[in-house]
Amino acid sequence: MLTKEDNALLTQTGPGTPMGDLFRRFWLPALIPNELTSDGVPVRLRIMSEDLIAFRDTDGKVGIIDALCPHKLAPLFFGRNEESGLRCVYHGWKFDVDGNCVEMANEPPEHRFQDKVKIKAYPAQEWGGLIWVYMGPEELIPELPQFEWARVPETHRHLARWLQETNYAQGMEGEIDTSHISFLHGGLTPSQREHPEKRPALLGATRNFVLVDGAPKLTLNRTDYGFVYGARRDTGGGDYYWRVTQWLLPMYSLIAGAQWPRGGRAWVPIDDENTTVFGYNYNPEAPLTEEQIKTIESGRAFPPRVERGTRQLKDGYVIDHNLGVANKGNDYLIDRDMQRNENYTGIWGINEQDRGLQEGMGRTVNRSREHLGTADQATITARRLLIKMAQELQEGIEPAIVTQGDLYRVRSMDIVSQEGDFQQFMEVFTDEAKAQA
Repeated sequence: MLTKEDNALLTQTGPGTPMGDLFRRFWLPALIPNELTSDGVPVRLRIMSEDLIAFRDTDGKVGIIDALCPHKLAPLFFGRNEESGLRCVYHGWKFDVDGNCVEMANEPPEHRFQDKVKIKAYPAQEWGGLIWVYMGPEELIPELPQFEWARVPETHRHLARWLQETNYAQGMEGEIDTSHISFLHGGLTPSQREHPEKRPALLGATRNFVLVDGAPKLTLNRTDYGFVYGARRDTGGGDYYWRVTQWLLPMYSLIAGAQWPRGGRAWVPIDDENTTVFGYNYNPEAPLTEEQIKTIESGRAFPPRVERGTRQLKDGYVIDHNLGVANKGNDYLIDRDMQRNENYTGIWGINEQDRGLQEGMGRTVNRSREHLGTADQATITARRLLIKMAQELQEGIEPAIVTQGDLYRVRSMDIVSQEGDFQQFMEVFTDEAKAQA
C-alpha cells in the first residue's frame, strides 16, 4: 500500500507537481495525425491539467497552444483556421503554431501591439504515426523514444486513442498486472475453472495457458528504461509458459503476445481524474493485413469500440475524444447470461472489461487501503520508480533516459520453454527481446 502522501505524489500531474514535472521531461503522445487537417477543425485537448487547442495550419504544421485567447479569454476552438493561423472569432486576434500573435484585427494599425503578445505554445512533432508534444523546459528538449512500433513503415502498424475516466496510474497499473488476465479476460466460466473436464477441447490448441495456471510466478529485472518482468505459468505438460512484459518510463507498456501483431499502450494524463490511452499494434515483419486491421478495429481487444464525441470535464472544459461505446452509463453492456455460460465477466471486449473494473474503482484509488501480494510486484516497482524519480527531480537530478531514446528499442515475449529460471530464460532468448526496426 501507499501512504496518502505518496498516493498524491504518484497521481497528481498538474503544473508544479513533482510527478507533473517528471512527465513534462518526456515527449508525450498527444494526437493521431488524422485527427487534424490543414485549415480544418481544431481539437480541444487537456494534457496534465493544461487546456490546449491543437490545429494544423495551411502549410500542414501542427500547433498545440493555449485553449483561450489572451485578449479576453475566449475559447479558440470556435476560431477560424485560415491562412497559416488560428483566428479568434471574438475580436479577430490571430495566432500561428508557435503561439505568436500575427494579427490584432480589432485595433487601429497605429495601436496594434501583436509583437508584444504571445500565447502559450508547446513544441509538437509528427513522428512514428503520432503527434507528440513536449511541455517541459525549452532548454531540456529530450529525444523521442525509439519504439519499434514507431520506426516500422506506416503499413505495419495501427494506432488509436481513447478516453479512460480514471487517473493514469489506474490503467497503467492494470496494464502490467499479469495475473488478472487469467480471470478478468479468461474465457472460462467459474464452473469450467473448477472442473477441468468442462473446459473446451480447443484450449490446448490455442496455447491459452493463462487459463490453466492463474497464479503466475513473477521475476522482475530493473533496467535503464524501467523494468522487464517474466510471469511463469505451469503448462501442465512439464514445461513453462513465459509472458515477458516491458514497462518503459514514464507510462508505456509492451505486452506479450503469441504472434504478430502485438503492442501495448501509453497512458497520458488528461488531468488527475481522466486519461488519454494510446494503443499501438504492429508487425515489424510485414504490413498488417485487412483481416488483422478489421480484428483490431472490432473492439474485441484494444482499442475498444468507440464513437467520436465530446466530454465535459468536471470544471466545465470540453475535450474532443473517442468515447467508449461500452461505458459506466450502460454498465459496460454486461450480459449476466454471458457471465454464467460464456466468460468470467459477461462483458465482451478486453479493454471494456478493464475499464469496467478500473473506472468502477473511482477516478483515483485510495491506495492506502490496498492489500497487495507477490502478484503485484510490477505495480509496486512502477510506483516506487516513478515516485523516486519525481522526488529526485525536485532535488535537481534529471531523468537520464530522456536523452537515450534507443533504450526503448525492446520487445515483449510469449514463449513456452523448459527453462524455469527467468535469468537463464532471458539469456537464451535475449535476441527475441531486442527490437529489429
